[in-house]
Amino acid sequence: MSKFPIKKIRTIALVGQAGAGKTSLAEALLARAGSIPAAGSTDKGTTVCDYTPLEKTHKHSFKLAVASFEVKDAAPQGGTSAAAEGGHRVHLLDTPGLPDFLGHALPALAAVETAAIVINAQNGLEMMTGRFMQWAAKRGLDRLIVVNKIDAENVDLEGLLETIRETFGKECLPLNLPAGKASKVSDCFFAPSGEADFSSVEAAHKNLVEQVVEVDEKLMETYLEKGEVEPDALHEPLERAMREGHLIPVVFTSARTGAGVAELLDVIVKLLPNPAEGNPPVYVNEPAGGAATEVTTIPDPTKHALAHVFKVEIDPYIGRLAVFRVHQGRITPGSQLYVGENRKPIKAGHLYVLKGKTQVEVPEAVPGDICAIAKIDEIQFNHVLHDSAGDAHIHARPLDLPNSVFGLAVTPKKRGDEQKVSDVLHKLMAEDPCFKLEHNAQANETVMRGLGEMHLRTMLEKMSTQYKLDLDSKPPAIPFRETIAARAEGHSRHKKQTGGAGQFGEVFLKVEPLPRGKGFEFVDSVKGGAIPNQFIPSVEKGVRSVLDTGYVAGFPIQDVRVIVYDGKSHPVDSKDVAFMSAGRKAFLDALGKARPIVLEPIVNVEIVAPEEKMGDIAGELSGHRGQIKGSDAPRPGQVQITAQAPLSELEHFPARLKSITAGHGSYTLEFSHYDPAPPLLQQRLVAAHKPALGAED
Repeated sequence: MSKFPIKKIRTIALVGQAGAGKTSLAEALLARAGSIPAAGSTDKGTTVCDYTPLEKTHKHSFKLAVASFEVKDAAPQGGTSAAAEGGHRVHLLDTPGLPDFLGHALPALAAVETAAIVINAQNGLEMMTGRFMQWAAKRGLDRLIVVNKIDAENVDLEGLLETIRETFGKECLPLNLPAGKASKVSDCFFAPSGEADFSSVEAAHKNLVEQVVEVDEKLMETYLEKGEVEPDALHEPLERAMREGHLIPVVFTSARTGAGVAELLDVIVKLLPNPAEGNPPVYVNEPAGGAATEVTTIPDPTKHALAHVFKVEIDPYIGRLAVFRVHQGRITPGSQLYVGENRKPIKAGHLYVLKGKTQVEVPEAVPGDICAIAKIDEIQFNHVLHDSAGDAHIHARPLDLPNSVFGLAVTPKKRGDEQKVSDVLHKLMAEDPCFKLEHNAQANETVMRGLGEMHLRTMLEKMSTQYKLDLDSKPPAIPFRETIAARAEGHSRHKKQTGGAGQFGEVFLKVEPLPRGKGFEFVDSVKGGAIPNQFIPSVEKGVRSVLDTGYVAGFPIQDVRVIVYDGKSHPVDSKDVAFMSAGRKAFLDALGKARPIVLEPIVNVEIVAPEEKMGDIAGELSGHRGQIKGSDAPRPGQVQITAQAPLSELEHFPARLKSITAGHGSYTLEFSHYDPAPPLLQQRLVAAHKPALGAED
């Protein structure tokens, strides 16, 4: 039997902009709960959650960290203690706030009931604040806004609360208010009393109650009759209001002074949902050859087990650590589990809860628990662990992760390190779903792709410091593509006689452009067996052999439909190789008549910079074929610019932005779409390519 029943488990992710104080807040909560002797410091590199050498060096979170702790029994003291009968287990997730590390932050939303969006009281609403509010809402999570650093100088907490309500809705209501010049907070929910630095505790309490009772008709009647409702009667409707997005509580804290930290712990334990109360996660059942159906998990330990792997960490000494959230059933050490669609089961071995890098062995994991299994190489990010072979086709709902468009071409500095480098790069890929590796055959380059320059530079630094491997890097070749702008027909007859059995195959086909982003389609429209069925795959193989090598400039071909409609065969001489060759040449023949063009990648650019630099930045983008799509002012003195630009024009943009803003600007890139390249660029790319068409004749 688990020490903590499901109703005593809480899961919460601290998310938000870098610099909001999420890691320090996690420290303050751990210290308040008695899980650590005293709160550590990010400046000194002594925090539980920032435990890697790189994080300690840079004083920034670069990966998702789990800090599970117990909130022990305590005698109630006016509603300000974390009293809870039997104690609670809190699984706290600390996430990086830099946009470059969203591959570590976003998976946290798949593992929790509540997303706590942490805001720096000095900076107010920032770029990542609104994004995480949207992402959490999209996943159906309860949302809690934590205004941190309330003790900082020159902060307008009243104005910030009003801005929060204007931006995210009137459902954002304070559970407490700063008091004593932000040295403490006054409770507005459990035991409303005392003064506040602004507004009124009584008015805030009334607004909360009125917002909550709107989701419960009987409670509404009681409130209208008596004018008040006991706080204990508000728990269930409050949780429902949060679950439905009808209420987004706001709390105030200072991780540095401890103001509001005890009250936040109270909120986590007393008001936030347990795994049986939050919106249940949706899995997808995708049987082979069947239609996909949604599967809603049931947080019942007696059901068959379903758990989702949302984090993989590979330590040079410990090995692979797979961190997962149990949504259904029970997992114990020695449990026989299946990994995704693998038919061969694995044994769980030891089962751990995590507190940063510290692993604490536990006897079992029930729904709501976040645990880890070590040294099982089969487990990958986003895998589903299950104990029934019949659940092999059940997958987690996909995470909406950003596309990795920023690239660096890398080569080992030391000859002979190629295999070591490849092995380590694949380890890094296993840890970070937004870190990609690709080989550009045209340019003969190994390309790392990530979410930004800092993302990839951090990877290179990790390889150097942790794995003792140094790489040279340079901007990669731009991933241009080719397509066609018109319909056309192609034909080829492959006939070869060498004295014995010959080779014969003839193919007629059509090509037509597809909408942008649709890839490639091969359609078999042959009638009457003009091309025997067994040779159709060979025709397709020949056609596909052209896709990677391109036609006019050597870039992969996309957004093309090929329709094979006629041909001829010979009862003796027709062979796979003949139809493969005929298919390839017929496709090349059609491409030459279909107005082939080169496409260039267009990316969305989001820039945050000092307001007075907007004109310079706009000019820089316009001078490189960029288009400004809009701008906003996330806070006074700053501007947020959204634009689109060709990726090929942005090679020197990071350095130019740094120069224009004196290092105070930041940006993110996200792939948008492909567009035809300008004529001059097309001509240059075609001229630089050595056409292989002549070799086909």
